[in-house]
Amino acid sequence: MTPDLQSHPRLAPGCRLGENNQQRVLLMPERALRLNGPSLEIVERCDGKRSVRQIISELQQIYSKAEPKKVETDILGYLTLLHEQRALDFDS
Repeated sequence: MTPDLQSHPRLAPGCRLGENNQQRVLLMPERALRLNGPSLEIVERCDGKRSVRQIISELQQIYSKAEPKKVETDILGYLTLLHEQRALDFDS
């Protein structure tokens, strides 16, 4: 399931950003996912206020040396993965 560009991703109930040994982590029920670089940039923007399109646009500006379509594809893939792991929900 590829996220709709107009949807607004947010952390699913029971999931939150935290810190473990000075490393940012996404805390999920019974597990944690270490975040750094682009993965952290993506998750920090999943606040339910920004649309998928806005997140892509912001990260394309941050990673301006990368091919814009590649940035978009990578973000959509990561959001899909987090949704499949029940770490993200999408609001219309």
